Amino acid sequence: MNKTLAPPRTDDHTHPRPRPRGTLAWRSKGERLSFLLRPRTLILCLVLAVVSVVTLVVSVTVGDYEIPLSAVPGALMGYGERLDVFFVQGVRLPRALTAIGVGAALGIAGAVFQSLSRNALGSPDIIGFTSGAATGAVFAILILGAGRLVVSLGAIAGGLITAAVVYLLAMKNGVQGYRLVLIGIGVSAMLASVRDYLLTRAELTDALGAQIWMIGSLNGRGWGEVLAVWIGFAALAPVLFIMGQRLRYMELGDDAARGLGVNIRSTQIIALAAASAMTGAAIAVAGPVGFVALAAPQLARRLMRTGGTTLIGSALMGATLLVIADLVAMRALAPTQLPVGVVTAVIGGSYLIWLLYTEWRSGHA
Repeated sequence: MNKTLAPPRTDDHTHPRPRPRGTLAWRSKGERLSFLLRPRTLILCLVLAVVSVVTLVVSVTVGDYEIPLSAVPGALMGYGERLDVFFVQGVRLPRALTAIGVGAALGIAGAVFQSLSRNALGSPDIIGFTSGAATGAVFAILILGAGRLVVSLGAIAGGLITAAVVYLLAMKNGVQGYRLVLIGIGVSAMLASVRDYLLTRAELTDALGAQIWMIGSLNGRGWGEVLAVWIGFAALAPVLFIMGQRLRYMELGDDAARGLGVNIRSTQIIALAAASAMTGAAIAVAGPVGFVALAAPQLARRLMRTGGTTLIGSALMGATLLVIADLVAMRALAPTQLPVGVVTAVIGGSYLIWLLYTEWRSGHA
């Protein structure tokens, strides 16, 4: 049975809409938190959650030092072999939890950007917000010689500043999807040149470290990164979930959204700011991991067979993609560990080529 929410009332209360039978609603300070529940959507979300957990368990057990599955619960509690406890608690579990958190954050951010731009290419990878966050972090690393906290703040600040610049440049009689994408691509190219210039002016060892960071990696991530990404996710995801219904209305077009009582300008600003900050928090932890924000929302929509914003599905899809990609990065060329950004670039690049090809075949490109 389909369960959905009635649209919110307009500000002047001239268009009251009764809530259909069997619907669910939650109101907080005049705002409704809404969600659409279909059996297919619920099943897919459960499958993605199970796949993520299973991959996490496999990631904890495999490696050059293998840990039997039966020894994992004891290692989690601090019992058993000392090496088991060390690898489970200190190395593998925080890395896997970081991958899930970063993937979920990028998945939601990508869904928001694609919803606002009404464009399949409207992800932070393509329209410059990832580049902005990466530039802010590289500036903190190479110029300020900063530690992890300042690098994280630099990434968040870079993403927010880039979002503001792109939004202001794209704002002409409203923000149109293709204009946002094209301006974002231009800003991303300029930011790439700034990063390249900073690398040429840095010391060799600093430049090498920054270059490795820019690929995107989860190697050596610990509980500090787990807390950082999950705190950011917990703070920002509810804001976007509350706005989920308005984002779905805006996909119908600005005129239709206004008719349904949506404040276009405030919705765009709040959603862009929250999604940009979430992107910055993810990049600050793992570096600019590519294509997860692009592919996760698209795959979630296609598998769920829905045309609307799927924030929860996108989060679960992003978490699943990244934790699987990180497992591949760890074991594909063992004992050498690849940066996870290399794996996501292969997966995401292949998906992007396929997406453009299908769009061309359908006559939409």
